[in-house]
Amino acid sequence: MTMPNRRIALAGGAAALFGIAGGALADAPFGPKPGVAAPPVGALEDQTGRPRRLLDLAGQRGVVLMFFRSAAWCPFCQAQLIAMHDGAADIEKRGYKIVGVSYDKSSVNAEFTERRKITFTLLSDPGSKTIDAWGLRDPQYPAGNLAYGVPRPIIFVIDRKGRIQASLAEETYRKRPPVSEVLKVNDALPQ
Repeated sequence: MTMPNRRIALAGGAAALFGIAGGALADAPFGPKPGVAAPPVGALEDQTGRPRRLLDLAGQRGVVLMFFRSAAWCPFCQAQLIAMHDGAADIEKRGYKIVGVSYDKSSVNAEFTERRKITFTLLSDPGSKTIDAWGLRDPQYPAGNLAYGVPRPIIFVIDRKGRIQASLAEETYRKRPPVSEVLKVNDALPQ
C-alpha cells in the first residue's frame, strides 16, 4: 500500500493535534510556511472585474486561499474548483471563505464561474506578481510557454489577522488536496 504524497503543514501546536489517515504531515516544499504573516495580495480583480483585497473577502475565522494553474485549460484545476464549490457550505460553516488565485484574466474566471455556477471569489493575477510574491511560480515553464507564470497548486488557511495557519499541497499538479482534508485542517485550528 502506498501513501499519498500529500504535504500538510500547520502552525504552532495545532500540528500535534492533527492526524491524517494515510497522509503525510510535513512542510510543503514551496511557498510561505505556516506561522508567518501571509505575503501581500494586492487589489486583484475578481471574476466581475472588481478590485478586491484578500482579507476583505475573509469569513469570521479567515480565508481558505487556493492557488491554481488555470480555469481555462487545466482539467485538474477545473475539477478542484468544482470540488471546492461543492464543499463551500461546509467550509463557510467553519467560518472561512474560499478565494482562488490564478494567472487567468478576470474574463476567463468569469466565464468559468458562470458556466460551472461557482459562487466563491476567483482573483486574477495575469502578471503573476502575487504568485511570485508568494514564491509559487512553477519553474518548469519557460517564457513563451502557455503555462508560463502559473503557480504550483497549493491551499493556505489564513486567519483574520493575515497569518498563515496551514498549507496543503501535493507533490504533483495532477493531484489536489481533497475538501475533506481542508475541513480537517479547519477543525484542527484553534477557534
